[in-house]
Parts: sequence; structure tokens; C-alpha cells
Amino acid sequence: MIKKVLVANRGEIAVRIMRSCRELGLTTVAVYSEADRRSMHVRYADEAYYIGPSPSRESYLNAAAILDAAVKSGADAIHPGYGFLSENASFSDRCKEQGIIFIGPGGHAIRTMGDKITARQTMISSGVPVVPGTSEKIDSEEKARVVVEEIGFPVMIKASAGGGGKGMRLVKKPEDLESSFNMARSEALNAFGDDSVYIEKYIESPHHIEFQILADRHGNVVHLFERECSIQRRHQKVIEETPSPLLNDVLRREMGEKAVAAARAVEYEGAGTIEFIVSDQLEYYFLEMNTRLQVEHPITERVVGVDLVKEQINIANGMPLPFRQVDLRQYGHAIQCRIYAEDPDQNFMPNPGVIKHITEPLGLGVRYDGYVYEGYEIPIYYDPMICKLITWGKTRFESIARMKRALYEYKITGVKTTIKFLERIMDTPAFLEGRYNTHFIEDNRERLFESGLCGAECEDMAMITAFIDYLDKIAKIQPPKYTEELGSNWKDFGRKRSILRL
Repeated sequence: MIKKVLVANRGEIAVRIMRSCRELGLTTVAVYSEADRRSMHVRYADEAYYIGPSPSRESYLNAAAILDAAVKSGADAIHPGYGFLSENASFSDRCKEQGIIFIGPGGHAIRTMGDKITARQTMISSGVPVVPGTSEKIDSEEKARVVVEEIGFPVMIKASAGGGGKGMRLVKKPEDLESSFNMARSEALNAFGDDSVYIEKYIESPHHIEFQILADRHGNVVHLFERECSIQRRHQKVIEETPSPLLNDVLRREMGEKAVAAARAVEYEGAGTIEFIVSDQLEYYFLEMNTRLQVEHPITERVVGVDLVKEQINIANGMPLPFRQVDLRQYGHAIQCRIYAEDPDQNFMPNPGVIKHITEPLGLGVRYDGYVYEGYEIPIYYDPMICKLITWGKTRFESIARMKRALYEYKITGVKTTIKFLERIMDTPAFLEGRYNTHFIEDNRERLFESGLCGAECEDMAMITAFIDYLDKIAKIQPPKYTEELGSNWKDFGRKRSILRL
């Protein structure tokens, strides 16, 4: 049985996992990079091991360093959280080879569902509906044109090894196909080391809905209902809620059954998520499977009453699921807001820095999954998410009201955040009425952003400003070299910088 767990992650998810471990009486081990020496997860854990410099490729993506820390600490299991090595099939295999329990699926399931083309083929053979498109890699612009002529515009070009919106291009007209195809392949190669892409029919006004599943090694598979994840920016989720305001009971049951079938098709073990695209006409299609814990898992925990991390650990211990599908119900309504150190009015540009003051929201129906504190510096090397804010109510209306109250209570100074942006979403009629899809932010731009510069027209400005901020950081580290390169009139540069910001 697992006694000591190394959490191969950082930030809020590392702390969240350790909390469940502590409730189970398990010893926890943290790993940290140079930038995370003072991070909350390092302070919370029973033990902590340094694994490398700040860049993730030299630390949190360094499988050898993490496994070495596991051996030194005597950890008998590794929980990968999400991101980093959580969906790395080779890492799962290496843990097994070294006699360390990987709290997640085996390498075979990760490989099958991690490659989007293989996943499509598997779903088709299992009777799970997929978006019309290719089931093979497209390696030339000529082949892409043949496919598009068959399924028609608009189409989505997607990286086979992709995720998080990388290597993805929407193409609406023939003259944009070549450039979009080449850009998708180039971005896929840079992000994943694999330039393989495939093509799908683009679903107009899509809704992004995912089903949480749990599966043990005894053949038991259940779903824990859906999460509505349609409010996104750059294909990344901003707000999630459950139950979905779109689904009815019949569709919920049918999609849940397909999600279970998808997990069975790859002999899945652990916690995972089956993601679907749903049209306004309530036609649904398999999108992908995430073979890990999701960022938005707390709203499922709150509505269904199951600690997903504890269940992951129990499954890794070889225990059967303690419930059947008929035992599971949805109680009330939950919403999650992801709060980032970003500036929404500068195209969501990251805004790392030192937290000067923080007041965390409290009260009935509020859950706060965070990791920052006063005096903590948000690093420039990682995702700038500060926390996840979750509210629950007996009804959707009550859950929204509590989220508005919690966002009002939440105060942070020292960095720019998305709090005000989220407050505006909560007051937007389309959201209040549950009438939204993945175009929500674009469709409500004037209401959600304080300035008119928030889309493509400000991307260049945002990039320039980010570069200047980067130069400022270098100046603090190496002022002599920096001033020589930019000229001796530092004040004049600062004046130009201010003008550029305006």
C-alpha cells in the first residue's frame, strides 16, 4: 500500500494533492526548481527536494531528476498532477520499471489517447461519434485540399500530439489553407516535437463539454457527470460549471454512457476526462481524452461529493471503486473561475511579480485552491494562474451569486489579475441566462474589456510591452551591460516606454 507520495508538480495543484494525502495519513514529498524555493507546496510538504534550474525543461520536465528524488526520499508513488509529465507515457513506464507506483494510467492508455489521430480511430471502432474529418496524418498541403473539398469549409487543422490550443488553426476560406496548414505544422513541431496534423470539420457555435470518468483495474468504470467548459480564450478555459446549462437528462445519460465506452476501449485505469464538442442542435462528437486530473476537477468534487485525488490513490493501491453508476448523483450547482496574473486588456499578457497584499474570499459555499501569499513572487517561467475559485449553491443562481460575492471579496495588489474581467462575465446577460458557447468572450468583447484593445489589433503592442518588461527585469540583474546597449539616457528610455504603454 502507498505510504509516501512524491508530487511531481508545483503551485496550487501540488498543494491540493498533498491535502488529500495528509487526510489519508500519507507522507508527502515536494520537488522544486530554483524559482520555487519559497513556494507554498515546498513549505506544505513533509520533505522537499531540489530538482534543477527554473526553466521547466530543466526541472519539472526532467524525469530523471524527479525519479532520483523519489528514490532518495523513499517515495513509493508519484502523483503527476496536471501538465508537465502528467501525460508522458514514457515517464509512466519508467516509474513502473523502477518499482514506483504512477498514480495515473499506464503508458499504453496515455499513448493511445495522447495521439489525437489514434484516439479518433479508437473511438470510431468503439462506436463513439467523432467530428467528420481525417483519421490519418496529413503531411502535405495538396492532401489537405483534397480533404477540405470533401468535408467543406470551415475546418480546423489540429496537431496530432497537441493540446492547450497549440498547433491549431481555424480555416474559413480556400486562400488561407496553405498558410494555416504550414503554421499549424510549425507550431506543432515547436510545441510537441511532432509536426503531424489532421483536419476536422469546424462545428459552428460549439459548446465544449467534458465528462469525468473513474476506472479501476477490476473492470469497473463510471462517469461523474459533465462539466461545461465553453468560456475560453485562445482555446484555454476560463470558467467552468456543472451541471451544464445546455444538456438535458436524456443527452446527459447518453453522453455519459459514451464516455464510459471510450474509457473501456483503452482499458483505462484512474481518473480521466472525455471531452466532447456539442452543437446548438445538441449533436455531440468526441474531441479528445485527457489522461490525467483536470484543472476544473473541484466543481465535480463539490457537486458529486467525491474526492477525486483520494480515488486516484485508492485505484493505484489496487482497490475497487466504492460506488456504482447508480449510486452517483449531482447535488446543486458549482462554478469555477481560474484567476491569473494577467492583463485582460493587453491580450491576457502575463503579469508576474510580487504579491504585496492578498485577501482571500471565505464564507459558505466557497472553496479556494491557491498557493500564493503576501511577499511571494509569481515566477516568469510557468503558467501565471494564481488560484482556482469555486462556489457551490443549491441552484445555478445561488452559485453565481456566491461567485460574485467571492470575487468582490478577493483582493490582490502587486500584480494585475483577471478578477475584474471575471466579475464582468458574471454580470453578462448571456452567461446569466446560460446562453453561451466557445465564442462567448469574442461575442461580448465590448462588455468584458475596459479598453478597445483586446484582440488581434493589440497583439503586436502586447508583445512589444512584454519584451520591454523583460528588458526591465534584465536591467535589474545586469544594469551596466543593459545601459550600455540601450544608451546612457535611461530616463529617456523610461519616457518612451510609458508612451508605448499608453
